[in-house]
This record gives sequence, C-alpha cells and structure tokens, in this order.
Amino acid sequence: MGFTEAVRTVLKQKYATFSGRASRSEYWWFMLFCVLALFPLAILAIVLAYATSGGGAPSPAHYTVVIWLLFTIAVFLPSISLQIRRFHDRNISGWWYLALFILSFIPYAAFVTFPVTIVISLLPGTEGPNKFGPDPLRPEAQAEVFA
Repeated sequence: MGFTEAVRTVLKQKYATFSGRASRSEYWWFMLFCVLALFPLAILAIVLAYATSGGGAPSPAHYTVVIWLLFTIAVFLPSISLQIRRFHDRNISGWWYLALFILSFIPYAAFVTFPVTIVISLLPGTEGPNKFGPDPLRPEAQAEVFA
C-alpha cells in the first residue's frame, strides 16, 4: 500500500472503523502524512508568533494554530481506529490500546506505554487470518472467527 492509498483508506473508507486489521504500511504511511501536515504548521505558527507581536487583533500565528487544531481534531478518531486495527493485525485486542492510553496519564508511565505502542506498531502482523479478520496483505484467505 502506498502513501496516497493509505491516506485515502484511513480518511475515507475506514474513518471510524474499529474492526478489521491494518497493515504496517497503511499505519506508517498515515503517520507520515500526519507528521508532514502538522510539523510545518507548528513551525509556521512559531515563526509567525515571533514575527508578529503586539496589537489586539489576532495575528497570523493564531490562524495557523487554529488550522493545526482543526487538523488534529479531524484526524483524532481515524488515528485511534487505525491504531486499534494495527493492534488487531498483531492479534491483540483494541482494549489493550485503551489500557495503554489510560495508563499513559499516570506520571512517568508514558515512558513505558509509548514505547510499547510503538513496538507493537513496528512488529509484523500475524500471517493469515486471525480472530479480527483476514490478513490485509493477503485478503483472499478467510478468517476463522468462530474456530
């Protein structure tokens, strides 16, 4: 799966789909898309904030931050659903992601939960169908859900 196909799949076809599986390429291409969109906006907001100062009217930096926030809100739900489908590809329940997410709010626990999430996302998915659906790399094989 390529860059544009991954972004299209996540944002159009599976915007809030929490079932099924997501391949590594789908996950990492979409994460690259988010970084490529958010990082320049953050840099632009910082540069504009330092370049324009004073005055009561909103500066261009304010508008850049608003665009950044709107983009973040727009990709929040698809990112969570993609992460859960990535866990499903490893044959791990999405409830584990919820547990890791909640634990990350405990002070210093994010030093453990964040690397665990990254490692799970880096590992290859289970070959063939698993209890969450067919293999996204070989969808012709059928899943044995009730086996």
